[in-house]
Amino acid sequence: MKTFNIRPVERSIETAIQEKIDNLNKPKGALGRLEEIAMQVCLIQQTPAPSLVHPCHLLLGGDHGIEREGVSVSPREVTWQQMINFTKGGGGVNMFCRQHGFKLRIVDVGVDYDFSEMDGIINRKIAYGTKNFLHEPAMTEAEFDRAIQTGSDLVDDCIAEGCRILSIGEMGIGNTSPSSIWMSLFGNIPLKECIGAGSGLNNDGIRHKYEVLSKAMENRLRDSIQNQEPVPVILRYFGGFEMIAAIGAMLRAAEQHLIILIDGFIMTACALAAIRLYPDSQDYMIFTHCGDESGHQMMLDIVDAKPLLHLGLRLGEGTGALCAFPIIDSAVRMINEMNNFDNAKITKYF
Repeated sequence: MKTFNIRPVERSIETAIQEKIDNLNKPKGALGRLEEIAMQVCLIQQTPAPSLVHPCHLLLGGDHGIEREGVSVSPREVTWQQMINFTKGGGGVNMFCRQHGFKLRIVDVGVDYDFSEMDGIINRKIAYGTKNFLHEPAMTEAEFDRAIQTGSDLVDDCIAEGCRILSIGEMGIGNTSPSSIWMSLFGNIPLKECIGAGSGLNNDGIRHKYEVLSKAMENRLRDSIQNQEPVPVILRYFGGFEMIAAIGAMLRAAEQHLIILIDGFIMTACALAAIRLYPDSQDYMIFTHCGDESGHQMMLDIVDAKPLLHLGLRLGEGTGALCAFPIIDSAVRMINEMNNFDNAKITKYF
């Protein structure tokens, strides 16, 4: 696996930043979470005057072999149909990217469809979907390495255009299944508590999903102790190409000191995996939204993350991150544009 040089944010300027925040003409701490966000963004960018330059959104698509086991109410073809819809500007992700000025990159990492004649989709296809992890690893080690590198390279493309803030979404029918398994293994949480309805399973469907995933975990782990499993082995055995590419993107973005916006159950699972690989990568992540998928809040609790929004979104395209962007923009405007006590000639009373 590709290695990354990820360091914790340098905190030598933290006191100066806090003094700047506290000297804005407001009661101390009166802008709450905005002050916390401003501090984090300043530390990431190592400046008391941060900026949100050329925001980019990666929309990564891939299919999953485990979908063949009926673990999702949505059929596999919805993945490629939605990918085409995104190229026409018709998805929620398109609307929010337009609204908030994000450049959208639609990337085929492993969709079970030939997009070779399709404009608007970046071709980074590793295979036509992963294998069925009920019976065998989802991907080979070489495919895993390629997916990590693909995500990293996509971030480099964004950086070359001046990007300093990145959000990531996914399109892949069935990908709540590997996310639930990762959550269970990395969080040491019973699998049953990690499984939800996904795109709309009823109680019988959730029960079937649990049985399939339990069997898959038994097949993989019956001869080993899960806490001794190397993280990359767990990732490649159960993951999807779009998920592994997202991890590679997060790690490269952290290495390059980008602000990383994390949204949704699947992307939170990818963030959890990235943190297990490189704990300091969390310094660069802002967790933007908690959805209604069963276990999402529990997974956020594993990494002690406080999401900015709880809107009940479950599109999986990264829309929560995009909706949260104005809050982050407000935090940056606060520290850059608000007057201070001295300039405003207001008595500082604390």
